[in-house]
Amino acid sequence: MTFALRFSIALFACASALALTPAAKAQDAFGRLPDNAVLVTPQGEILDYIPESGEVRMMRDHRGRTVLVDSWGNIVATVMGTGRERNTVRRRDVNREAYNNQGFGFSDRGYQNFSQPGDVTGSIPDYRDVTPPGVERQALPSQPDENDMVALPSEPTEDMQPQRQTLPAATRIGKKSSAEITALQVFLDREGFSPGVIDGKNGSNVTKAIEAWQQATGETLDPNNTDDILERLRFTGGLPITTYTITAADAAGPYVASIPEDYAHKAALPHLSFTATTEMLGEKFHMDEAYLRELNPGIDFTIPGTTIKVINPGEMKKGKVARIVADKYRKQVFAYDDAGTLVAAYPATIGSSDTPSPSGTVQVDRIAFDPGYTYNPKINFKQGENDKVLTLQPGPNGPVGTVWIALSKPTYGIHGTPEPSKIGKTQSHGCVRLTNWDATELAKMVSVGTTVEFLD
Repeated sequence: MTFALRFSIALFACASALALTPAAKAQDAFGRLPDNAVLVTPQGEILDYIPESGEVRMMRDHRGRTVLVDSWGNIVATVMGTGRERNTVRRRDVNREAYNNQGFGFSDRGYQNFSQPGDVTGSIPDYRDVTPPGVERQALPSQPDENDMVALPSEPTEDMQPQRQTLPAATRIGKKSSAEITALQVFLDREGFSPGVIDGKNGSNVTKAIEAWQQATGETLDPNNTDDILERLRFTGGLPITTYTITAADAAGPYVASIPEDYAHKAALPHLSFTATTEMLGEKFHMDEAYLRELNPGIDFTIPGTTIKVINPGEMKKGKVARIVADKYRKQVFAYDDAGTLVAAYPATIGSSDTPSPSGTVQVDRIAFDPGYTYNPKINFKQGENDKVLTLQPGPNGPVGTVWIALSKPTYGIHGTPEPSKIGKTQSHGCVRLTNWDATELAKMVSVGTTVEFLD
C-alpha cells in the first residue's frame, strides 16, 4: 500500500476513534439493561445494536424471561445474561438451533408488562430515509394500502417452496479498526452487494454481503486484507472517505421539526420530509447518521459552504434484473439477470412470525418512486386509536420510504424504509424492506412482470 493510502486510512482511523460514543451511553439511554446482557433475536442471533429509548418496552413472557417487545407486540429480543461485557460476545456463543426451538417471539400472550411510566415512547428518531440523487417521481396508479400489515397468507403447497440457497462462507473478520471496516463496506456497496448502512462496524449484513459477492464472482474475498480492499477501491472510485461541501439547498430542506408517532398526526403533515440536514446527508451517502456526526465532530451541518467528511459510495449499479429472490432465512434479497447471473444483493427485513411474507413465486406489478401511503385498519393492523382510512403524503419518513415495488400478491411489495439502520436486524410486517438507496437501485433495474421468489 502506498504511503498516501496508509496515511489516509490511519488519519481516518484516528478521527473515528476520537469521535466514537461508548456503548455504555446507549445502555444508559435504555435505562434497564445490565452490563452483561446479551439480546437474542427470535431467530437465535445476537442483536448487534442496542435499542434506544422508546423503541421497545420490557416485558416478561410466560416463562419469566425478560423480553423486548415493539409497538406491534412482536418480540424483538430476549434478554440473556453472559457474565461478560456485551461487546465481547461472539455469534458462536449462541446456539441458533436451541433458541429457534424455544418458541421465542411466536406468541404475545402471557406477557407481564413491568415497564414504568417513561419507559415507553415512540419509534427511534435517529435514522431515517431520503430519496437518493437522480430519482425521478412517477405517478402511482393507486396508493399502496398499509402494505406492511397483512392477513396471514394461505399455507403454501410443497411445489411452491424453492430450495434454500447455500453460499460460500465468508472468512471470519478479525479485530479491525472502524476505518478498515468502512473500507470493506464501501467496496461491497460499490460492487452492488450492499452491507446496508455504512457505519464502520462489523455485523451480519457485512458477512452476508461478502458471501453474496463470492457467489457472484467465484472469488474468495479476504476481509482481513486491508491492502487488497484498498487496492480494489482504487479501481472503483478511490478511497472510501471523501469531502463534500454543504450547499444552500441542503441547508434549506424542506425539513419538518419531527415525525409524529400517530398516523392521524402523520396524515396532517403536508409531507414526510427529513427532520435534519444530517438525516438527509446520511441517506445521500449511504451512511448511518450517527456515524456522519462521528466523522465530523463539532460541525454545524446547517451552514452552507461547510466542508465535511462523507462516505464515497460510488455509482448506482445498472442493468436489467429478470428474477428476484427474497430469502427469508438469510434476510437478504438477490437480483439475477436473464442469464441467471447474480448481479446484486441487499440486506432485507422480510416478514415476521405473526405477519409472514408470501411463499412461492409472484411478479412485479408496478413500480413507483416517492409514493403516498394509505392506512386502512379494516384490512391491516390498528395503529393507536385510529379506526379510519388515512392518507399519508410522500416523503422519506413515510412508512414505505421513497420506493414502492408492488407485487402481484395484493398489499405486498418491496419498498424503502424510514429506519435504514434496522434493515436486516428486525422484523417487518409482511413486506420486504430495503434501505431507500438499495430499493431505488433495484427498482431501476426491474420491470413489470419481473419474477419474485420467496424462500422460506
